[in-house]
Amino acid sequence: MPHAAPLLAFAAVALGMALTPGPNMVYLISRSICQGRKAGLISLGGVALGFVFYMLSAAFGITALLMAVPFAYDALRLGGALYLFWLAWQALKPGGRSPFQVRELPVDRPRKLFLMGFVTNLLNPKIAILYLSLLPQFIDPHQGSVLTQSVVLGSIQIALSITVNAAVAMTAGTIAGFLAGRPAWLTLQRWLMGTVLAGLAVRIAAEGQR
Repeated sequence: MPHAAPLLAFAAVALGMALTPGPNMVYLISRSICQGRKAGLISLGGVALGFVFYMLSAAFGITALLMAVPFAYDALRLGGALYLFWLAWQALKPGGRSPFQVRELPVDRPRKLFLMGFVTNLLNPKIAILYLSLLPQFIDPHQGSVLTQSVVLGSIQIALSITVNAAVAMTAGTIAGFLAGRPAWLTLQRWLMGTVLAGLAVRIAAEGQR
């Protein structure tokens, strides 16, 4: 089991990324507004299954990689830092799109809603890189099983992401209406999130090899 410090640090990173607009959030917001909260939550079930798929795949893959390649940790650490810098730029760049600008979606049956949520998450590069580049740096082989630590950290990420996205799906219409008439709030959210992500990227890049 990892210590409390890396658990809290990873939880902060996972929460920051969950709050950062991406394909999952855009899809769930649009689905909830176009078809209702129930459709959004069914879609979130598919997204959650995608998280589990990534977590298990990464847990077994990371275990093998860190044992086989001595410098794999540094490569993954720097890749994760670069990706966080990219996310920060996406939040801060002029003309960034808000996820609350709704895309028109057709009315679909529950089975298709679930499948679309699953596929949307599988094709989400943010989640793939989170598990392959960011998660490994919070794993310390000296603290026990790499596989166990990967599953524990992945479970934290899944719980936080589901909580954030469920809240967003339930309140999508209200939030969209509120922000539509208050563009300053959107700007503040983008700058706050961009600053947090950039700070995390600097911290990750500055860490030495374990």
